[in-house]
Amino acid sequence: QVQLVESGGGLVQAGGSLRLSCVVSGDFRVINIMGWYREAPGKQRELVARITNLGTNYADSVTGRFAISRDFAKNTVFLQMDNLKPEDTGVYLCNANVYTYRTGSNDYWGLGTQVTVSI
Repeated sequence: QVQLVESGGGLVQAGGSLRLSCVVSGDFRVINIMGWYREAPGKQRELVARITNLGTNYADSVTGRFAISRDFAKNTVFLQMDNLKPEDTGVYLCNANVYTYRTGSNDYWGLGTQVTVSI
């Protein structure tokens, strides 16, 4: 069983910053890709940022403002969000592609953390 738990969301004024964290726990062999997605009312789930062994990639809307990083020893991924805008409001979900001996490689999701940016 693999679990992802996010933290760090909240309410912030436009121009402010938040730092999200996501910890992966359970019985697994290796974490491959880790990323953050978001869901906004009336919109489809979209990729915000992703980190792999080859590097990082970001949605155009957050490039230059958000930074994804990973602590391999703690099985944790972070999303530093600066200069937040009201359009960044949404539920941020952590995603990880994890390899377990029992089931191979699969995608797992956290329950999400709410980010609200006020004008």
